Amino acid sequence: MSFWLTDPEIWASLITLTALEIVLGIDNVVFISVVVSRLEGRTRESARRLGIVIALLFRVLLLLGLVWVIGLRETVFTAFGQGFSWRDIILIAGGLFLLAKATHEIHVDIEAGHDAPPKPSGAGFFFTVAQVVVVDMVFSVDSIITAIGIARHVEVMIAAVVIAMFVMYFASVAVSRFIERHPTTKMLALSFLLLIGAALIADGFEFHIPRGYIYFAMAFAAAVEVFNVMAGKKKS
Repeated sequence: MSFWLTDPEIWASLITLTALEIVLGIDNVVFISVVVSRLEGRTRESARRLGIVIALLFRVLLLLGLVWVIGLRETVFTAFGQGFSWRDIILIAGGLFLLAKATHEIHVDIEAGHDAPPKPSGAGFFFTVAQVVVVDMVFSVDSIITAIGIARHVEVMIAAVVIAMFVMYFASVAVSRFIERHPTTKMLALSFLLLIGAALIADGFEFHIPRGYIYFAMAFAAAVEVFNVMAGKKKS
């Protein structure tokens, strides 16, 4: 393990890959913050923690199966003159799931209001954990393929993923608490999920939308909402 301390290329790839994994994890942070919001306090934190731990183990297993991950880009079938790989299928299915989930949550909030009761800690807990794991599996496909292209050592990839998942956990806690204190921001987060879901479906059909555009739109909308919250506090 001494080569970690002496090779500057390894440190450069670790820092670059960690930063990239954190950026790619923004989508996941938004989803986790929304999906655990209907659970009670302690149950919410347990679901967040367990979901992220399982997702982390899944990402490590993906990294150890590099050959299989690379094979996800091979064409499985062709339809309407366009080839679809397992990566495309996973992205399209994940995008449709995000669209359905966000639409359902928006419908519940509009029909029942922001004071809808939290889900019970039984089936609701495990269903929430399952959603966190499944969506992280969707988001991890591109991030793992990116990791393979940047770093040459599996140890570096695993270290970057572990660091990024820790950052993702604490970021999701902060975002969840902000949404809990300001319920109107949940609608903004759900709109982000609709945007992310549409982008995943577009990627699955080989129509790439630059993530910089999406993240800029999300950051701009979030900044406007923060100013609205600050203005509301000042008026009150």
